[in-house]
Amino acid sequence: MTFRGLVLAAAVVSSTLVALPAAATESCGGPVKPASIMTVDACDSPARIVAKAAAVVPRKGQLAWQQRPVTAFTHFGMNTFTDREWGSGAEKETTFAPPVVDTAQWMRSLKAAGVTQVMLTAKHHDGFVLYPTRYTNHSVVASPWWLTPGCTDPARDAAEAARGQDPSAYWQTRNTPCANPRGDILRDYVDSARAAGLKVGVYLSPADGAELPKTFFADEVRRIEAKVAAGQPLSIEELATYEDRASAPQGQGRYGTNSPVTRRTIPTLVPHDDRATALAAGKLPRFTVDEDDYNAYYLNQVYELFTQYGPIDELWLDGANPWRDHGISETYDFTTWFRMIHALSPDTVTFAGPAGVRWVGNETGQARETEWSPLPTTGDPTTAHNEELFLGGATAADLGSRQVLADPSVRYLQWAPAESDVSIRPGWFFHPGEQPKSAAQLVDVYRRTVGRNSSLLLNVPPGPDGRIAPADTAALAGFGQAIARTEGRNLAVGAPGAVTDSSVTTAEPLDRPLDVRLPRPVTFDQIRLGEDITRGQHVEGALVQAEIGGTWQTLATVTTIGYTRLVTLPAPVTAGRLRVVVTQSRATPYLATFALYRTAA
Repeated sequence: MTFRGLVLAAAVVSSTLVALPAAATESCGGPVKPASIMTVDACDSPARIVAKAAAVVPRKGQLAWQQRPVTAFTHFGMNTFTDREWGSGAEKETTFAPPVVDTAQWMRSLKAAGVTQVMLTAKHHDGFVLYPTRYTNHSVVASPWWLTPGCTDPARDAAEAARGQDPSAYWQTRNTPCANPRGDILRDYVDSARAAGLKVGVYLSPADGAELPKTFFADEVRRIEAKVAAGQPLSIEELATYEDRASAPQGQGRYGTNSPVTRRTIPTLVPHDDRATALAAGKLPRFTVDEDDYNAYYLNQVYELFTQYGPIDELWLDGANPWRDHGISETYDFTTWFRMIHALSPDTVTFAGPAGVRWVGNETGQARETEWSPLPTTGDPTTAHNEELFLGGATAADLGSRQVLADPSVRYLQWAPAESDVSIRPGWFFHPGEQPKSAAQLVDVYRRTVGRNSSLLLNVPPGPDGRIAPADTAALAGFGQAIARTEGRNLAVGAPGAVTDSSVTTAEPLDRPLDVRLPRPVTFDQIRLGEDITRGQHVEGALVQAEIGGTWQTLATVTTIGYTRLVTLPAPVTAGRLRVVVTQSRATPYLATFALYRTAA
């Protein structure tokens, strides 16, 4: 086994976790220096807090991420074969049996849509893992997919017998002569993505139904059976448990057990662990942590992801604790999780992590008309799932205005750009009776997300045949062609200034109206604006005007701009001279992008 893409400072190879970068602090009267995370001090005036917000800037990984406007989410796993959106964790591994997993076809389909990054659900809430992990038997290694057709291996019978005591039992059999050379789905996905020139993200669910204690599951079955007997409706989570009531969770029962917090080493070596020599030689890092059983399990899997499949450009983890209302919950140690992620790969952006990316607040492909990237929080972003820290929560209509900045509960500011997740189909996993959005609908989603200072995280679920369906592939291709044909030609090229190139850092100051004189009049119906966000996000209000018939007419009025603001006009306009007028700003803004497009069919 090779360990690829480890981003590691020499000091990290030690027995302790390194701390995340501290938030920048400034004396209340001193200069405000740019930083990705900044404290708000009790002595800060409202004007100084605004000045600090103007000085919040993206870190390196965030800047690169924002220049990848469309990511494809790939929901594929146990739910694909049970026709569910939510699994119970009690599904037998034999259920996962695709005839093929054509990741190259996935990448062709996704790249045709213009995506530049892809992200796989390596573990969803059911706990089934799509790579050969050492820490649970509920993975692809225990499924028929791991074996070539018609092949059997007696060692797997022994692994099944030992699985209750040894979570690595099936992993020990991974090198069977019968092994499917493409059995590791995450490896196949990562390799196909990189061969296609795409960046890679991974989703690793904190919630894990396979790790629920069997006694809790049995109690849940009895509770749900009582609801069924009373004729009461079931939630999708309850329905999955009810359908699997004859089974039991397939993991080790580590979730929500209040197991003792003890000193542990990550990675926790298993028998015959192939990393032992590299660890002993200092070629791989090790960390000392104080954790309960489940947090140690999760950290061990984070370690596997980064040391075996990296570089990972985005790590997606939500804060789901779905059984809390029924008597069991797990306290996720986000502080330690974030520290380890940062130690292993400082440039990775973590969903809901410190100076990472944030949920836009809905799953409909709709960013706000006013979408800020520098946001205030009520607590330290390095210590909690950040959705808990935004004023009003992630779904609030206003997350970053001056009014929100002035709230007395604000303690920190951080760069937290929006990510809009939406599925091409009604569900997140493939269901035969559903149809994908059309290319035109996807274009509309693009305008409402990418066009409003958000990235688009577009889910495209492969079917149980291991391929993306033809209807989805056609919609993706039509969407990609429409965007490419529209944005492939900037009609403003030829105007003086540095705002029509492709660099985010060549920009013009907007301390006065920016006069754009074109070599000749052009006809357009879309306008793209973008700030140099390496200096921060500053514009709070702006106009785009055109000289038509000798008079200035306002074509568009916007609030925030950020990395990208895309305005579609109700009808085409022909003009040879335009100007951008900032009506309100937190600091001198710099315009890095000015483009005019004519919408292609």
